[in-house]
Order: sequence, then C-alpha cells, then structure tokens
Amino acid sequence: MSSADFWSDTEHAKQVSKQAAELRETIAIWEGFLRDVDELLEIAQIANDEGDESLRGEIEQKRSVLERKFERLEFARLFSGAYDARNAIVAIHAGSGGTEAQDWTQMLLRMLVRFAERRNWTVTILSESRAEDVGIKSVTFRVEGRFAYGYLKSEAGVHRLVRISPFDAEKMRHTTFALVEVIPEFEEVDEIEIDPKDLRIDTFMASGKGGQSVNTTYSAVRVVHAPTGISVSCQNERSQLQNKENALKILKSKLHQLQLQEQEKEKKALRGEYQSAEWGNQIRSYVLHPYKLVKDHRTDHETADTEAVLNGELEPFMEAYLRGKGGT
Repeated sequence: MSSADFWSDTEHAKQVSKQAAELRETIAIWEGFLRDVDELLEIAQIANDEGDESLRGEIEQKRSVLERKFERLEFARLFSGAYDARNAIVAIHAGSGGTEAQDWTQMLLRMLVRFAERRNWTVTILSESRAEDVGIKSVTFRVEGRFAYGYLKSEAGVHRLVRISPFDAEKMRHTTFALVEVIPEFEEVDEIEIDPKDLRIDTFMASGKGGQSVNTTYSAVRVVHAPTGISVSCQNERSQLQNKENALKILKSKLHQLQLQEQEKEKKALRGEYQSAEWGNQIRSYVLHPYKLVKDHRTDHETADTEAVLNGELEPFMEAYLRGKGGT
C-alpha cells in the first residue's frame, strides 16, 4: 500500500485497502482480548498475594466473560478454507409445488438477507424470476462481507418446509423444498478460459426494481454455457454491458467451483466415500406444524425457536456445521 503506484489500479487498491482494514480490526480485537487477560492475571495475583477473598467474585465474573470472548475468537479460526474470506454468490430455486414452493423460496431469501444484515454485509440482487401470483421462482444475489462464503457455505443444499399452507383453503399440511446454491466470488479466475463459441448470450427486459427505464430496455443478460448447461442471468445494472460482465464473472466462478468439486469427487471416489447428492437429500428441515422445530440433518443441531431462525439467527447452525464434518 505504500508503493507509489498503489492507486494506479483503483479497483485493486480498494480491495487491498478493505482487506488491510479488516486485518487491522482482527488484530485490534485480539490485542484487546490479551489486555483483558493481563488485567485478570494482575487481579488474581493481587488476590493471591494479599489473600483477599473479596476479589474472588470479580475474578470469576471476568473469567467467565473472557471465556465467552475466546469462544467467539476461536470460532473465527474455523474459517481456514482457501475461499472462506471471499464474498458469496447465492442462488435459491423453488422446488416442485407451485405457489407453496415459490413462497418458501421468498422466505429463504428473507432469512439469508436478514442474516447478512445482522453482520452489516451488503446484499445485491443480481437476478430474480418472480412468480405470477406469490413468491419467487428463483433468485441470485451477491453477499459482500468478510467471511461471507465461510459462513454461507453451510446453507448450500435442499431446505425442506413443513407447514399448514396459507394457500390451501382446506388447511392441509404441505411439505415443500427449495435448493440453495452458494459459491465464492472470484474476482479473476485466470485458469478458467471460456471459448466464446460455447456461449449463448440472450438479452431481455429487466424486471423488478432498478431505476428509470429498467423495464423498457433490453438491459438484462442471460449467459448459457453450452458444454455444462450452466445458465447465469444478471439484471441489476442499467447497462447491458455491465450486466454481461457480471454474468461472465459469476459464470467463471461457477465453472471454477465445478472444477474444484470434480477434483474433490475424484478424491472421495478413490477413498470409497463419494455419494451423489440428490434432490430428496435435504440438509435441514423447518417444521412449523404440528410442532415447531428446525433441525439440521448433517449435524443434528436443532431448535424449537423457528421464528428466530427464519429471521436470520443462523449462527448456531453454521457453527455446528463448521465444527463438525462440514468444516473440514
């Protein structure tokens, strides 16, 4: 950052500056914790030297506070993955079930956005396909924040909802599914080269919010990668060129993630551990009737406070995932 030409590349300079600020904040937190430890040791030494039992209560209280602080700091060490510190690209797709599934997709979007807002992260909707009546068919959004991918990778998979449907006049219990995809955002993926001949690029009118003329020009872009069938849409920018650039960046991130997954599958297959992921293999169930329970089937972590979870209180589930086999 001290080099003379540091600001010659403004975008790169901003990224480095942001990373430096985050690292300084991390260092400051640990330094503050160590100061508190030193203070506790001094009080304990005084109590020991003077035989002052009246300080025991204060010592125990401070020790308890420091233990909780250390647990939070130690949890941050679980983000040791190569891409955990990156921003995340999240997509949610409604399963079968029509209106019920589309409403569940919208509920999941709200849950994940609330979680991001609790951490003061920035959420940008990149594309969405709204249902004609209620809910969302699919949505893709970017989450910008330190360790966004590290946290949100625990949410990738099928989410199952059981409830009395508000759309059923007979008040029957319904089970519905939605798929959440999470990939790290890669600014540049040099090893991924895309042949323009493999791409089909469509333009269409953007829908939803986006400012003046967003619904009157063909600014939205859909990029389809023929060899893999991966499709990426972007419509949040007013410029067709900007949407195309964003779509290609996400496509490269998805192709890079696919490449990493294939390598991991090969390794697991050699060890005899690989099992194919199928639609019915939900990672978490949200039961709102006849009882209230959210249970993660990978870790067995559960809570009866369904309202809190649907309002974005996901940290206990994420911590259980990262501390268990999901964090390795």
